[in-house]
Amino acid sequence: MVLYIVIGVVVLIVLWAIMTYNGLVSRRAMVAEGWSGIDAQLKRRTDLIPNLVETVKGYATHERSTFDELTKMRAETGSQDPAQRAAAETAITSAIGKIMAVAEAYPDLKASANFQSLQQNLNELEDQIQLARRYYNGAVRNFNVSVQQFPSNLIAGMGGFTAAQFFQLDDAADRNVPKVSFS
Repeated sequence: MVLYIVIGVVVLIVLWAIMTYNGLVSRRAMVAEGWSGIDAQLKRRTDLIPNLVETVKGYATHERSTFDELTKMRAETGSQDPAQRAAAETAITSAIGKIMAVAEAYPDLKASANFQSLQQNLNELEDQIQLARRYYNGAVRNFNVSVQQFPSNLIAGMGGFTAAQFFQLDDAADRNVPKVSFS
């Protein structure tokens, strides 16, 4: 009778370990999916930059350094870790804000249908990036809790699971979506 109880306890422990491991694998996959979503939205925004630069460049040729800076930053974005990517995206957001400020000085540009379309696309992309960041950070939170919480941390340690990085911005001012006006 004692043997059956011991076997039953061992079976329960093994089943718990398997379920915990599979849960960690699932949460890690959700983190990867979330990162892929952020990456896809940032790629879409990066692809929009040349059109924005070319549209504004025709009106504001003396702002060449701002355009060159944004084009250079666009070329440097890659699949860095979340902290590096957040820093790169902060710089891009700032440069896009400068271009939008330049556009304010040119009424013909602001009235251009092409520019208005680009502004609308940029605004929609910023909303999608925000949603992707939220999803990713939620997936990271759930995964990190599982990796650090007892007793699942025992399985996480044996399985080589480590906490993931949040996608966060260092400067509180950079958390704001760039202002895009349609006036």
